[in-house]
Amino acid sequence: MSRPIPPTALPNLAGLSAHWGWLLARGVAAIVFGVLAYAWPGLTVLTLAIVWGAYAIVDGAFALLYGARGGGTRRWSYIVVGLIGVIAGLVAFFWPGETAIVLVMIIGFWALAVGVFEIVYAIQYRHAIAHPWAVGLSGLLSAAVGFFIIMFPGAGALSLIWVIATYAVLYGILMIVAAFQLRRWHSAHPLGA
Repeated sequence: MSRPIPPTALPNLAGLSAHWGWLLARGVAAIVFGVLAYAWPGLTVLTLAIVWGAYAIVDGAFALLYGARGGGTRRWSYIVVGLIGVIAGLVAFFWPGETAIVLVMIIGFWALAVGVFEIVYAIQYRHAIAHPWAVGLSGLLSAAVGFFIIMFPGAGALSLIWVIATYAVLYGILMIVAAFQLRRWHSAHPLGA
């Protein structure tokens, strides 16, 4: 049984649901990017940055159009997301080498920091938690992966391609599901009533 929609949400949902196709397009674009990343097992960091840049531009453009054409008061968030996507895509597209390495380095430093904090946590609370070895081991693994990515950012980016591709495909599927849910809602409530 579905929960009733508050009356104040109807105008927002009606305006956005009328443009469900833009969400569908974003989902399809994400899946295409993910499939391309899977299809090119020898993908280089440079190529990944260019392909991701193209995807980010397309996704940002669809988000911008969705926000501009959608109704309601929350459409500004789609416009902001769209602008960020287009700008990030243009940066990745025109400066792919720098963008890819910076992205990988950020991921590497993050993993290293998380690993160090987990190791420190496991040592400090070894008597208070039931499984300090698991926390410490996960911290060691995270720190090792982060260190590897920082030392060899090109190799780190190549290993991340599968993760990024999987994320893109799953994200695309969720966007398509959301689009069809909005389409179904719009068909049931064509005027938002």
